[in-house]
This record gives sequence, structure tokens and C-alpha cells, in this order.
Amino acid sequence: MDIQSFDQVKSGIHQQLLSQLDLEKLSILTPVRARVAVSGLIQDIVLKEKLLLNGAEKEKIQSELLDEVFGLGPLEPLLNDHTISDILVNRKDLVYVERRGVLEKTDIKFRDDRHLLQIIDRIVGAVGRRIDESTPMVDARLADGSRVNAIIPPLALDGPSLSIRRFGGSPLTAQRYLEYKSISPEMLEILASAVRARISILISGGTGAGKTTFLNLLSSYIPATERLVTIEDAAELQIQQENVVRLETRPPNVEGKGAIRQRQLLINSLRMRPDRIIIGEVRGEEAFDMLQAMNTGHEGSMATIHANTTRDAISRLESMVAMANLSVQEKAVRQQIASAVSVMVQVSRMSDGSRRVVAISEITGMEGDTISMQDIFTFVRHGVGPNGRVVGVFKPSGIRAKFSEKLRVAGIVLPPEIFEKCTEVE
Repeated sequence: MDIQSFDQVKSGIHQQLLSQLDLEKLSILTPVRARVAVSGLIQDIVLKEKLLLNGAEKEKIQSELLDEVFGLGPLEPLLNDHTISDILVNRKDLVYVERRGVLEKTDIKFRDDRHLLQIIDRIVGAVGRRIDESTPMVDARLADGSRVNAIIPPLALDGPSLSIRRFGGSPLTAQRYLEYKSISPEMLEILASAVRARISILISGGTGAGKTTFLNLLSSYIPATERLVTIEDAAELQIQQENVVRLETRPPNVEGKGAIRQRQLLINSLRMRPDRIIIGEVRGEEAFDMLQAMNTGHEGSMATIHANTTRDAISRLESMVAMANLSVQEKAVRQQIASAVSVMVQVSRMSDGSRRVVAISEITGMEGDTISMQDIFTFVRHGVGPNGRVVGVFKPSGIRAKFSEKLRVAGIVLPPEIFEKCTEVE
């Protein structure tokens, strides 16, 4: 049977299935029993219609219709493929995925724009959000923490568009980071020690560079005895500790009211007795309150920020503080940053799709009106190997970090040679 005929048959069965389903009875069944009941109903329709389908076609129709009823339709096979990190629906008949850092076109298609919009509605409705012509774009998340962005006409000219940033069932471990050569053992040991010693860290990088993933890794080194509060626009952090309160912003309602921004959550979190505050991504006026928190008893707090270099991240942080409209002098803002943030980590996505920590920098203080920084480690790229993989070296600057004294006070002593060892990436 050709694809067009198959789709027509499936559509016909789907229409009959919807007309025969008793959603009220279905809702009281367990998920397993509900799927069995719907499977039986599909088989009955196929027999009744005397459709000329072979075994493989019957199985495919049943699987796809079950995905329509209980899942996210054509997206289900992609969501079940753990090698896929991003699902990008440009329009109803054009879907790309990112697998191991490389974009690939798929043969996944939706019946029409309405079909795609139904799937989007199902996603955003599950987290209490809505999308329509009055609110034509929305951020949401899936049950596994994957981040979703949807935008529809009139803003999207070619029909509804959907982007899903996948998150695995469990965060990447330090061992896997080392196996992927995303970081050297020495760099990881330095950062892990900084986290244990309550040294505040800011992780910067571009879109898709792996900032949140790396923040998850670093947070695993926070002692279990500490109380954490996480603040995010769309919940995606996978903090392993038990003593965690997770907060998420709220968009405005239909009347444009009721929005809760990150800054409000951050101010409220200070009343919740946190030892550390972890911000999924600092992107606005909450930057000022974050710096205040880091300077007033919440050392060791962490956040991510969009920037191409650690120096750019400092400039962006200054701009964000200015959004708070507090009439603070520029030098005073820089002094706040220099006092609050000790370590900057730059992560980057390489041309071969791999993610790598390309710089660990330390803020050492102020020189006049300028924030002074020094690199502790950098990734020096040498080129591309015969297998297409980026080759280079994790190279130390040879400078011993000034925060080593803080580590010593915290009872952590790093060997001097840890700041001198190079690690080749081939």
C-alpha cells in the first residue's frame, strides 16, 4: 500500500475510533488497561471494515493511533529515541532532529496544520498554559523536563512551529563528561572543589552549548546538607539533592495579568532560608538581586547566562543590572559583580556537534573601573581530525587560582600540578 493510501486508511480508522471512544470510561482505567481497550477497538474497526492490510500495516496503524490517543502523535517515535537531543518542527510536513550534534531531516509529517496545533495544545495544556491567536507563542515543558517552545500564526507565516529541547531521564555524570572529552579531569576537579567550597559560579555559552546540562553536573557536588532553591522560566534542571524547592515563573493570563517573573521569585526565595540559589538562566533585571544574594550569605549560588565569552558574560550582566532601573553607578555595579562572582565557565558547541568546556576564568577584582579576570584553563583548538572530530588541548594558563585560599580554608587542598597539566583531545 502506498503512503497516500495508507494515510487515508489510517485517517478513516481514526475518525471511527474517535466517534466510538468513551473518554469518561477510559479516564478511570489504568494506562495499561486503557491502551489494551483502545487496541481492541482499533482491531474491531479493521475487521469490520474488511480492510486489506498486511500484518505490518495493521501493527503500524495500531501503534500510530495509540500514539495519537495517549501520546503526542507523530512525535512519539522521536521522543522515544534517546539519541535525539532536539526535535524541530518547522511546519506540518518538515521536521528536523538533532542527533549527536548534527541536524537531520526526518520523514515525519502531520496531517495538516490543525493536527499539529492539536499536539501543541496537548503539550501546553498539560502544564496549565494556553496558545491561541491572542497568545501565539508559549514556553512549556514535557513530563520528562524537556523544554518546549511553540509559535503559531499570525506570527509563524508557514503554519504552527514547535521546538523541543530534549532532556534525558537522568543527568550526565562526571564520568560520561570525561569519556566524551568535554572537560579534562583537572578542570573538573577544580570546579568540583569550588562548588564544595561555596564559591559562586556563572556558566556562560551560546544556545545549545550545554549550559544547563553542565549546571546539573556541577550542582551534584553541592553537599546534601544544604537547602537549595531553584528558579527557572521553564523547569528543566535535574538537581539530585533531596532538600530542594523548585520554583517556576508564570506567564500572564488572558487579560495580561498575573505574570510572575524571575525577579519576584528570587526576592521571595530569600525569605525561604536557602543556602544556595540556582537560577536556570539569568536574563533580566533579576541579575541585580542575584548579585545581592551572592554578596549577602548565599555564596556558592550558580546560574547560566547567554554569552560567547566569559568577558562578554560580564558585559551582559552589567546590562541586565541596568534593566532594574536602580540608578546605580556603573563602577558600583562592577564592584558588585567582582565581589559576587568568583568563577566563570564558558561552554561551547564545536563544529562536530560536541559540547566542551572551553574556558575556566577567575574574576580577581577591580583595576580602576575595570573588572580584572584571568584564565585558569582554556581549550585550544588545533583543527579537525580525519574522523571529522575537533582536536585540541585543554591547556592551563600556569596561573594558580586566587580562590585556592578559599579552598584551603574549606579544608580542600589541590596539588600545585593540577594547574599545570595539559590534556590532549584527539
